[in-house]
Amino acid sequence: MDNKLKEKYVQLDKKNIWHPFTQMADWVNDEPSKPLIIDKAKGAYLYDVDGKKYIDGISSLWVNLLGHRNCLIDKAIKVQINKVSHSTFLGLTHVPAIELSEKVLNILPKNIKKIFYSDNGSTAVEIALKMAYQYWQFKKEKRTKILSLKNAYHGDTIGAVSVGGTDLFHAKFKSLLFKSYFAMSPYCYRCNFRTKDIPFPLKVKDFKNHNLQIGCKGECIKQVEEILSKHSKQIAAAIIEPLNQAASGMIIMPKGYLSEYAKLCKKYDVLLICDEVATGFGRTGKMFAVEHENVHPDFICLSKGITGGYLPLAITATTNKIYNTFLGKYEEFKTFFHGHSYTANPLACAAANAVVDILTKDNIFQKINIIIKHLEIELKGLLEHNRIGNIRQCGLMAGIEIIEDKTTGKSYNCRLKIGAKVCTKMREHGIIIRNLGDILVLFLPLIITKREISKITRAIKIELDEL
Repeated sequence: MDNKLKEKYVQLDKKNIWHPFTQMADWVNDEPSKPLIIDKAKGAYLYDVDGKKYIDGISSLWVNLLGHRNCLIDKAIKVQINKVSHSTFLGLTHVPAIELSEKVLNILPKNIKKIFYSDNGSTAVEIALKMAYQYWQFKKEKRTKILSLKNAYHGDTIGAVSVGGTDLFHAKFKSLLFKSYFAMSPYCYRCNFRTKDIPFPLKVKDFKNHNLQIGCKGECIKQVEEILSKHSKQIAAAIIEPLNQAASGMIIMPKGYLSEYAKLCKKYDVLLICDEVATGFGRTGKMFAVEHENVHPDFICLSKGITGGYLPLAITATTNKIYNTFLGKYEEFKTFFHGHSYTANPLACAAANAVVDILTKDNIFQKINIIIKHLEIELKGLLEHNRIGNIRQCGLMAGIEIIEDKTTGKSYNCRLKIGAKVCTKMREHGIIIRNLGDILVLFLPLIITKREISKITRAIKIELDEL
């Protein structure tokens, strides 16, 4: 693109647009870099208006699953657009949504039997919370609270924020939120520095009380049980991001934590909501994160990768036990009064059908796990760097925590914007990633290659050396 025209678009953007999760004072002042205008994409790459290509190292904010311009998804949308692009789902139905419901139920845990459609991950969580709340009303039990985890992130709508435990995003809205219980996060790296009797670096232990391989003597799961034992009769549901608290810096749960959390919910008769918006559809090396520890929740929330990053779509999937409680005579008003204009959009459902078809082909997960292993090897090499305190990996998701002092775990002063500056420098290597503070986030598409992964880790090392 001509430089004059490009500058015109940049200035119009700065004049007219308010970007999400962006300090606009920095944006308009080109800090730490000038806005990058994306023009097109193919496979694992984004291309700017000057034709330079970049590895999409965050899957376009965790949604791109099978590569940009995937021919099968493209075709599915083109076929559907020649039929109908949208029809209300209130009182009507259509083939793409019907087919998708059957395909998704065939790959979800077997206790899940019903699909409720919406259009984004936050809304999928809101729906699960409202269903759980209303379920206990029908059971004549006054359960109005939710159990969540500190460092949790479940979306930006008010219900989702109420069960979010990330103060940076949520503290300012406290007076708007309903009260929830929060147990400590299984953030083993940082817990280590708070616990004097555990040596550094953290060593994996098998703790007697809960048979969990976690730090801090299992205090995080003990706190879950303490809350449930005291307040279970007030708690409608417990919510968890299985295996990975992604938006808090890829906080990976130690082996056994998820299954123990689920067992405690069952023990105290509390409904379990698994938010798989980030982890679903192959990101962890299995179709869903809950499969790693054989967990069967009452609700699973899905979005992001469900359409391969093409169109907004979400699912709240649940059991017949929940569904049947809402059945009754018209005049009983047991209907679940919730819905959206674009619920089950046919184009989005067509894209999702193509995604599930691709993921259920033979050997695809064998290939994915080979790539995951290569990422693990590359990250182990990075861990030796004196500016990296911790690396956390779950499948094709990883958090690389930059620190000022490796021995004490001391972080850089946030005013230095170290993480943001590293991400900006990565663009010079033809790579786009994002940071959460001084944690570099990798969220890779399933079609990433070993060569592309190695390029990313080499570039990170080069830029850390410059620090």
